[in-house]
Amino acid sequence: MSKRLSPELQHITEDAYCETHLEPTRLFCDVDQITLCSKCFQSQEHKHHMVCGIQEAAENYRKLFQEILNTSREKLEAAKSVLTDEQERMAMIQEEEQNFKKMIESEYRMRLRLLNEECEQNLQRQQECISDLNLGETLLNQVIKLATELEEMFQEMLQRLGRVGRENMEKLKESEARASEQVHSLRKLIVELEKKCGEGALALLKNAKYSLERSKSLLLEHLEPARITDLSLCHIRGLSSMFRVLQRHLTLDPETAHPCLALSEDLRTMRLRHGQQDGAGNPERLDFSAMVLAAESFTSGRHYWEVDVGKATRWQVGVYHGSADAKGSTARASGEKVLLTGSVMGTEWTLWVFPPLKRLFLEKKLDTVGVFLDCEHGQISFYNVTETSLIYNFSHCAFQGALRPVFSLCIPNGDTSPDSLTILQHGPSCDATVSP
Repeated sequence: MSKRLSPELQHITEDAYCETHLEPTRLFCDVDQITLCSKCFQSQEHKHHMVCGIQEAAENYRKLFQEILNTSREKLEAAKSVLTDEQERMAMIQEEEQNFKKMIESEYRMRLRLLNEECEQNLQRQQECISDLNLGETLLNQVIKLATELEEMFQEMLQRLGRVGRENMEKLKESEARASEQVHSLRKLIVELEKKCGEGALALLKNAKYSLERSKSLLLEHLEPARITDLSLCHIRGLSSMFRVLQRHLTLDPETAHPCLALSEDLRTMRLRHGQQDGAGNPERLDFSAMVLAAESFTSGRHYWEVDVGKATRWQVGVYHGSADAKGSTARASGEKVLLTGSVMGTEWTLWVFPPLKRLFLEKKLDTVGVFLDCEHGQISFYNVTETSLIYNFSHCAFQGALRPVFSLCIPNGDTSPDSLTILQHGPSCDATVSP
């Protein structure tokens, strides 16, 4: 009874002999990717080709395949990370779009309230001066016209927000599809490479260069997250003219100032004292404990103030609610403050709002910040006064106790800082609703 060779041994036996010269093939031509016998090697066809032993060639390719396999595994993890990030961003921008929609609607309601109040005041003044029914009707028509224009402007903003949101979602879906496809391709490649690395010399060398080039081609594909438009760039333009009426002449309270702060004689400017630095801290951590409260506090009404931040590279402005203790020991729990933070890293300006901590994108350097506080409606809004646009607002805030404007600078780490903040004043003071 004759013994039959296994398929694997049959394959090795057939491939190990030259079909032309019927001699064992112990050499491998890297150019033509074929095995050679000694007579093939001596022919003119392979005279100038790179030829080596089969085992040596197999080991060289095995090492190359193993390197690509390792790189593929790393690239797979990176692609999976991008895929996860894009899926998370898709959920995040949907939530963010809803938040910005609420912010636009909140700003619209506030602007409409101020517009109605301003028109009522104008009408009352006109009636005190002259009893002209036609004048009253004219003012009423102006109110209707301004209210209509205001509504149209905010409707346009909502439409732009929706359009940007849809564009962002489309970009993220396309990016997710690319990442998913690369994850699938890399997984398939890894399986093929693992099989290739485990094969015998002759099987490994079969189509080795083609497999190598195809693998490298896949690894050269660069995967980048989608570039989307930040919704904070959908600016709400314009400032209410009532802000000038509601503007408060604030002063800084020396009793609440951090020891490293120096206040001007008029108590409107704060800067860091010379030599006040903490070189032992963490250089990557921004220390905004150099804080001072305004002397004025608010328990009701609407209020507005402006701060010159153009001479500071790291600053905070906002509203503090709670009680302040002795000098230098102002409560620093972040939950007691609503803040806008600005910082510059190199040439990049960044804004943050809190709470919760959220990064905003800024096209230009911010010079003047306007802060609007509506105690009754629980609203705090931050404005870019130079560009006359809303930066961010918080609505439905649950305030407790007196509210006080808060200002702080970042304590430099190992260097002296020339940073300063100044409370700006325009026109006559109107502090009727300010508590003493």
